[in-house]
Amino acid sequence: MTRRLVLLLLALLPVAASAAPDLSADALLREHLWREVRAAPVGRRQKVGLVLSAGSLRGTAHVGVIKVLQNAGFPIDVVAGTSMGAVVGAFYAAGVPVDRMWTIAEELKLHTGSNLSGRHLISLFLFDRLLSSANTARLIRRDLGDTTFDRLKKPFACVSMDIYTGEAIIFRDGDVATAVRASMNLPGIFQPLEYRHRYLVDGGVVDYIPVDVARLLGAQWTIASVTQNDYTAVRPKSVLDALEQVIDIRGSYLAREQMKKANFLIEPPVGDIGMFEEKKIPEALEKGVIEATRRLPAAEESLILASIPDMAPDWEPPATAAGARR
Repeated sequence: MTRRLVLLLLALLPVAASAAPDLSADALLREHLWREVRAAPVGRRQKVGLVLSAGSLRGTAHVGVIKVLQNAGFPIDVVAGTSMGAVVGAFYAAGVPVDRMWTIAEELKLHTGSNLSGRHLISLFLFDRLLSSANTARLIRRDLGDTTFDRLKKPFACVSMDIYTGEAIIFRDGDVATAVRASMNLPGIFQPLEYRHRYLVDGGVVDYIPVDVARLLGAQWTIASVTQNDYTAVRPKSVLDALEQVIDIRGSYLAREQMKKANFLIEPPVGDIGMFEEKKIPEALEKGVIEATRRLPAAEESLILASIPDMAPDWEPPATAAGARR
């Protein structure tokens, strides 16, 4: 931080002190700066991107993270998500109330977003027939209808993969429900989704934490909610468990590098929740709330520091500006 910025910050202390005389000088300054950041439009602060990782049912923890950020008035300008992060991100970007998102998460079952039921699993294993993920689109349409990306309240993008080329496919236009379905279309279980001459599967295979996608949407500062599995503690007991293990290992390797690109991380401790353990969804939601609450002060401080250069010109007293011109 430059000497000029330090002097400007010190000049703000009397203003903050008059509002809350019982707090320390550091706390007063931080509270004042956070109010400034929350109230500032993009341009006077960093453009903030919320990044929601893949993670299957573990990804419902993202709802708990969003609940805390929203209650704190944390500014979010753009949203990017992969797999379950795409589902949660689509609802959030569309302006669905967080309480409704919480209810949707609590009601999720294995067959809610797919035909992944016992009867269909028999078909998958005995007759080598991949399942359909059509119910995912129905889940999105139930609350969002036939919404397109340009009608969302916040810019949003999600990621899928072309299974024939290995390319990451980024959705930023068209039908939201179809894009989200493609983003969480687990390979080896669901049929590739044929769309725009592509054959699409889960984006977590190529972009587990889509920080780069948030940057494409214009984000200057990114906060990522990451819901990885602790695959080292799991011993596969079935074909489905083994497939889950492979997907999680791949996602973990990707996540190691992608987490370095984010400005701030919130990592709910959901590594012990399996890909298909729907009974643990309430636990994932609560862990999202607890971890986001714990990390919130540090997230606010990180965004304050990133935004100070953008806000500083408005703090400079007129007399100082006049002296600089002389």
